[in-house]
Amino acid sequence: MRVLAGLFEGVESQTPYGGRAVSWEPLGSVWLKPGPRRRREKSEAGGARVTELLTAEARADARLSAERVLQFGGADWRIRSVETVGGQAILNLERTR
Repeated sequence: MRVLAGLFEGVESQTPYGGRAVSWEPLGSVWLKPGPRRRREKSEAGGARVTELLTAEARADARLSAERVLQFGGADWRIRSVETVGGQAILNLERTR
């Protein structure tokens, strides 16, 4: 099954008070074929942190690069790595809850 995902890039700017703000600029859409989700839990002070991992396939696209975000299925997935094989891109995605 393929899903249509929005692709976003974080753009940092400085606030008037000297802080940093990140806004998410849309770069377009990408068709993905997501694989099964995997889950990791880490115990931290204040509770457990759950991280979901997912490998997805897409057509090779120069816009797909690490640290950009794909939005699909009601969730934001950060691209951790991209490997291009032939005309296909293998994406390792992660989201933390």
